[in-house]
Amino acid sequence: MSKKKALAWSPVRNLMKSVGAQIVARDAVELLIAFMEEKAKAITSDALQLTRHSKRTKLTRGDIDFVLKMKA
Repeated sequence: MSKKKALAWSPVRNLMKSVGAQIVARDAVELLIAFMEEKAKAITSDALQLTRHSKRTKLTRGDIDFVLKMKA
């Protein structure tokens, strides 16, 4: 039994097609999904550390924005 993905296959495929990929292999979509899920987990984890450091429980857009700016 495979692990349920957080990101749906069709929207990611459509995103790839929107930038010009006319034909997209299933494994290419799955690889991109796995990459995006790992990046999202890492960013969320870093933002959660900021939240906890600030003695808050709610993860905010500001936390995510700060992490993204720091990684840029």
